[in-house]
Amino acid sequence: MDLRLPRGLYELLPYVYLAGGVALGVASYPYADAGWANAALGLGAVGVVAGLVLILRRRSYRADAEHYDQRSLDD
Repeated sequence: MDLRLPRGLYELLPYVYLAGGVALGVASYPYADAGWANAALGLGAVGVVAGLVLILRRRSYRADAEHYDQRSLDD
């Protein structure tokens, strides 16, 4: 059973995390005194960090992968 995401969705996912994190942070700003605002700000920060980590890790992996031969050692 193949549980992979479609490539378009997979490539878009870090930006969704980033946008969701920014949206939560912005939504929590006007309601700074509300109890949920701190949780929203924390989840927003997690979303921003997760999005940035995924973007940078993918960029690094792809840059490294182009320097190596993609053939198997058995070939």
